[in-house]
Amino acid sequence: MHRSALAGFIIDCQVDHLPAAAEFWGAALGRRPRPSSAEEDAGYVPLEAKEDGLNIEVQRVPHESRLHLDIVTDDVEAEAQRLENLGARRVRQVRDWWVMEAPTGHRFCVVPLRGDRFPNPPTIWP
Repeated sequence: MHRSALAGFIIDCQVDHLPAAAEFWGAALGRRPRPSSAEEDAGYVPLEAKEDGLNIEVQRVPHESRLHLDIVTDDVEAEAQRLENLGARRVRQVRDWWVMEAPTGHRFCVVPLRGDRFPNPPTIWP
């Protein structure tokens, strides 16, 4: 048995100046950018959290700009296998999560739960 839930959205931006992209999306969504100098955050600018529990980040990418979602889980391998059984495929592993592709061609990530609380009520999978 494992649990998973929508964690939030990542705004993939093919840009040279990530802070400007984060400023735009922060203003558009009413969430101030929260830049980080931590090495693991290089290439990302999180936007401030709200009561909705969604994690929204602006990310610099080498591919076309697009939006992707993250699914958070307490068992990355079990969730990736569950999604493969539904028709998704693994594209590549990044650190401790998987970039996956839905049968529709949409990319998304399966990421590990950080801490002990889900951002919103999770689904419990057998």
